[in-house]
Amino acid sequence: MQKIIGLAAIVAGAILLYFGYNEYNSTASQVTEVITGNPTDNSMLLLISGAVAVVIGLGILLKNK
Repeated sequence: MQKIIGLAAIVAGAILLYFGYNEYNSTASQVTEVITGNPTDNSMLLLISGAVAVVIGLGILLKNK
């Protein structure tokens, strides 16, 4: 059961990373970055949460071995 949870966390993290990457490279985010010097909060939230989900999923999978 924990393998399924670990794999689900990795898949969810990968999806969040994909959407975060697309958001980071969007025109709106680039304009905001030019004006403020920082990317949008939404893109950073997606990237960080995706990375955390992948790390948690890997931790769950590796803990079971």
